[in-house]
Amino acid sequence: MTPIHTDLVLVGGGHSHVFVLRKFGMNPMPGVRLTVISRDVHAPYSGMLPGLVAGHYGFDDTHIDLAPLARFAGARFLHTEVTGLDLAARQVTCRDRPPVAFDLLSINIGSQPGMAHVPGADETVVAVKPIDGFARRWSALRERVLARDEETTLAFVGGGAGGVEMLLAIQHNLENALAAAGRSADHLRYRLYTASSEVLHTHNASVRRRFVRVLADRGITVETNHRVASVSRGHDLELTFGNGATAHVDEVFWVTTAAAQSWPAAAGLDVDDRGFIKVGETLQTLASPRVFAAGDIAAVQGHPRPKAGVFAVRQGPPLTRNLRRAVRGEAPLPFRPQREFLSLVSTGDRYAVASRSRWSIEGRWVWRWKDHIDRVFMRKFNELPAMEEEPLEDAGPDAPEAPPPMHCAGCGSKVGGRVLRRALARLDTPQSDDVLLGLNSPDDAAVVRLPEGRVAVHTVDHFRALVADPFAFGRITAVHALGDLWAMGATPQTAMAIVTLAYATEGKMEEDLVQLLAGACEVFAETGTTLVGGHTSEGPETALGFALTGHAAPNELLRKSGLTGGDALVLTKALGTGVLFAAEMRGKAKGRWIAGAVESMSQTSGRAAEVLLAHGATAMTDVTGFGLAGHLGEMLAASAAGARVVLDDLPLLAGASAMAAAGIVSSLQPQNRYVEEGFSVAPELTARPAYELLFDPQTAGGLLAGVPAGRAADVVVALRHAGYAAAAVIGEVRGADGQIEIV
Repeated sequence: MTPIHTDLVLVGGGHSHVFVLRKFGMNPMPGVRLTVISRDVHAPYSGMLPGLVAGHYGFDDTHIDLAPLARFAGARFLHTEVTGLDLAARQVTCRDRPPVAFDLLSINIGSQPGMAHVPGADETVVAVKPIDGFARRWSALRERVLARDEETTLAFVGGGAGGVEMLLAIQHNLENALAAAGRSADHLRYRLYTASSEVLHTHNASVRRRFVRVLADRGITVETNHRVASVSRGHDLELTFGNGATAHVDEVFWVTTAAAQSWPAAAGLDVDDRGFIKVGETLQTLASPRVFAAGDIAAVQGHPRPKAGVFAVRQGPPLTRNLRRAVRGEAPLPFRPQREFLSLVSTGDRYAVASRSRWSIEGRWVWRWKDHIDRVFMRKFNELPAMEEEPLEDAGPDAPEAPPPMHCAGCGSKVGGRVLRRALARLDTPQSDDVLLGLNSPDDAAVVRLPEGRVAVHTVDHFRALVADPFAFGRITAVHALGDLWAMGATPQTAMAIVTLAYATEGKMEEDLVQLLAGACEVFAETGTTLVGGHTSEGPETALGFALTGHAAPNELLRKSGLTGGDALVLTKALGTGVLFAAEMRGKAKGRWIAGAVESMSQTSGRAAEVLLAHGATAMTDVTGFGLAGHLGEMLAASAAGARVVLDDLPLLAGASAMAAAGIVSSLQPQNRYVEEGFSVAPELTARPAYELLFDPQTAGGLLAGVPAGRAADVVVALRHAGYAAAAVIGEVRGADGQIEIV
């Protein structure tokens, strides 16, 4: 196994970067760790966005799922937003975690609406960019418009291809929706405003004539030489134009000049007058040869081009080539974007216009041609090839120096003291007056004061990384380990870390340790837990665990053995983490499903335990590796009771049922089925996905508690109010035979 020696970080999941990920998956570079940072799990393909809006495509047809693509590439996927860049320290600043270090960086973050110069626009308009998240904004606008019966005017700002195409797509969608509901669309009015003297001013005269005709045929009012100067909200929206005219409309859709996010300029990168990063023909930034940029965010010096997706797609291959060359210490090669390109612009109704240079043509067959091109492009990234397609590429003799491949065992496998000291110095670890000797002491063990009249409660958990994001893994592991204390009604007090770091250079191990412990310390700070020490070692893969100590009053400890007949069984989190991550390992899970599972696993259960205890919980456990059925079986055996579980009432994570129905199971699930011998279940129910999920091993799962039946409704309301949206009553305690009746 080649130790990690180079961190290549991709900021953004744009059209250029998805090509980089695919190619690195097909031909990885040993010792190079790839990381992609994106605020969205699904990257929209701009070429199909109008088709999505018009209703011709579904969400998954038009979005590239970054999570499985990252896994295919062997990349870490960090689901967060970048807020800055420290060029000197070679670190990317993120919104919710420690900075991410890089040796080489590439930026492909697209653009945003250029309306900073238009007072009132930010608060009032619906912008098409950034296109990640556009589906949500469009859905909200659609609901507002369809709810109206009175005359409604929709204004579109921007007369380029994007504005015209989006207008026609929205008109098609709204009028079809109204027709399907038996309603007329006669109350809808459409106006297109452009600062230019004609629509599609960057296209040839033939294209412009075709779209002038289409817009007129669709009853759309076009106002040229109307640059929006301000937008204000009163009873309706008032647009004020630079030529002195005004207009009153109900909705404003903004598809005009693009602008850049502010952080690249603030970081010291050379930018143009609109904030786009200046790059040379090698796609390297002018400020640093270690930083590349592509797509809308890049302004290639000497080759000005429109902000169009076709250029980002074309930059994917040269960007990949030059990133590889930079890793090997070779000089990147120049790339010159094409001057002319094929343009395919749809008219909303499965009809399109094609153009290149001075010619154009239109028809339904053009739309089918465009549809074919788009679908072929999307299949490259959503239907991934086998990973053995190309031989492994050597990083090259000029790559950064790697540590020797031989690694010692025993105490020789420990992470060096220098790495440990530096990492701990960078952490903001919670402190407690109960800790007499801890991280700030050089002694061999921690010394902790136990509050008077309390007993100590100990637990330990440890497992290999199930997510590639070390910060998220640190948080999940801390939540998982703390679950045992919360399940017994104990108050967490201290934690000791057990860390294995993947083989890497000293600096890489330090960064990994900081990310892992920062995620955990975020949870510890929320729960009043103090990190007092631990043990670190190196190995073939990352693993993390915690030995925890809590305390409780002896007469207030909650056990598994307290269930009584008639108790309602309450579960605080949805099931399905095991099957979802088994599917993710096979490249079958959608990124949004995994993001939902990570969000669930990252939620602490301390508040849930407080709510359950306040409502008279009689027994409690956390649902983890043995699955719901296994942990419930333990409670019933300890309580000499039986139970009835309602399959339809089980809360399930998005995607879990689909993956279980597809026959995907966690590797531990077959062992968890031993409890079936105590089941009473109709044969037809065993074929349902929810039945399979009874045995699904959970990581950082919810709490399962018995609650007096009369308080069940109140406790679910209280749990949901406390943020546990999936909390539900899943059954009841009955009988004394240990049987679990599944209905």
